[in-house]
Amino acid sequence: MDATTLGSLLVGVGAVVGGVVAYLGKRGENAITLYGSLTNDLQEERDRLDTKVTELNAKIAELSALRAADQAEIARLRALIPPGGQP
Repeated sequence: MDATTLGSLLVGVGAVVGGVVAYLGKRGENAITLYGSLTNDLQEERDRLDTKVTELNAKIAELSALRAADQAEIARLRALIPPGGQP
C-alpha cells in the first residue's frame, strides 16, 4: 500500500467519523432544545397552578369569614330565645 492509497483511506475514514460526530452533535442539540421546551412548559404550568391556588385560598378565607359571621349570628339569635320557650 503506497502513501497515496493510505492518505485516501485516512481521508475517507475521517469523513465518516466527522459525519458521525456531526450527527451525534445535532442529536444532542435537539435533546437540549427539547429539554428547554419541557422546562418552560412546566414553569408555565406551575405559575398557572400557583395563581389558581392563590385564588382558592382567597375564596376559602372569604368562606371562613362568612362562616364565622354566621356562627356569631346564630349565637346571637340563640341568646334571644328564652330557656324552654318561644321567642
